[in-house]
Amino acid sequence: MGKTKTMNWERIFEEKLVSAKSAAALVKDGDRIFIGYAASVANGLVRALAERRDELHDVVLSGGLLGQDSSIYEPESDGHINSVSLFVGGVERKGISNGVVTFSSPHLSMINKWVEKVARPNIAFIEVSEPDDKGYMSYGACGVGFIEFVKEMTDTVILQVNRRVPYVYGESNLIHVSEADAIVRIDDDLLCVPESVDEISKKIADNVLGLIPDGACIQLGIGSAANAIGYALKTKNDLGVHTEMFTDSMMMLQKEGVINNKRKNLNPFQSVAAFALGSKELYEYIDHNEELSFRPFSYVNDPFVIGQNDNMISVNTAMAIDVYGQVAADSLGFRQQSAVGGQLDYVRGSQRSKGGKSIIVLPSTVNAGGKVSSRITITLPFGTSVTTPRSDVQYVATEYGCVDLSALPMSERVRALISLAHPDFRSELEDEAKEYGIIK
Repeated sequence: MGKTKTMNWERIFEEKLVSAKSAAALVKDGDRIFIGYAASVANGLVRALAERRDELHDVVLSGGLLGQDSSIYEPESDGHINSVSLFVGGVERKGISNGVVTFSSPHLSMINKWVEKVARPNIAFIEVSEPDDKGYMSYGACGVGFIEFVKEMTDTVILQVNRRVPYVYGESNLIHVSEADAIVRIDDDLLCVPESVDEISKKIADNVLGLIPDGACIQLGIGSAANAIGYALKTKNDLGVHTEMFTDSMMMLQKEGVINNKRKNLNPFQSVAAFALGSKELYEYIDHNEELSFRPFSYVNDPFVIGQNDNMISVNTAMAIDVYGQVAADSLGFRQQSAVGGQLDYVRGSQRSKGGKSIIVLPSTVNAGGKVSSRITITLPFGTSVTTPRSDVQYVATEYGCVDLSALPMSERVRALISLAHPDFRSELEDEAKEYGIIK
């Protein structure tokens, strides 16, 4: 088998090469199709499938954080092609509103169970890199996280070979041409999410920086405040990376030698990640980069694995937090904004680490439609799902400071969180807390 994979792969590749239209024709009524995640979505195959929408029935797509819209997400798709998402972005929110997308939020450490029990694909649309000299293709920027598990579950594997997909090193990161049932060539641009940093986020970073020692192993979540902390870490030395998402700020730190991974207990001298999401430059950086090791979520997000790195520092963002410390990071009210993702995995894993810390960061206010509101609230809005329970929360930071809630009784937690609110809202929060008998 090894010799066949080495010597005859070009012939196998050509024999399996078809048009996107022919590949989409393999889909039949009742099929369940995995289409990808974030910057590793087989959008060309999805476009070809959309052309067959009206002739198909009871087809279900699965994936998450889709960057490219399609007629599949219009109301007319209901009953023809519906979708289930593991991570909501703008496309999924539109589909949810139109009644053609449903949502199920797994912890990323448990993503394989989501694939097995919720997605249940029998066909995989998988975007991959160009083949190497032995006929192996990489799952790319976001595919290593769980696509190998998807592939093993499905009966039919259709590959979308895209020359823009980076070839990443790691574990469960490759698929051979012989494992495909059909192959198409489509060179799509990858989903780019450039990082932004505002002035309030820089103040939050200033309040957090002292918690992160030289030699720390870091994980950074999505959002301006996490980005600001990432760029502020350029003053540190000998950092390591064990993170679900490799970011532009991490790329900068690694290029400048701040990240060298030499003090890591686990996987030293390599940045470990499940996926990368960011700029075009980031995708070019991770291509054939031996300093990075991409591995499945089942490993990277396992709290027991995370905790094996000393001084593990986890930084995640929130949309709101109540005065008891309950964190809302994926929904507000009944509106789903994103997903639980790996936040709780890292909140728990980092606190298992010797010297580790979990930090939740958020601006103190939000301006919605010209109305400024406090993100620190007496209670979360009705219908809001709790992303991280109060019993798991350790450090919380806004632009007004940083507090460690983990050793505080409830009444002191309430006062500590009120101290992080914008001054315009502190008196109101204190009055409400006294009214409800939370504090005296």
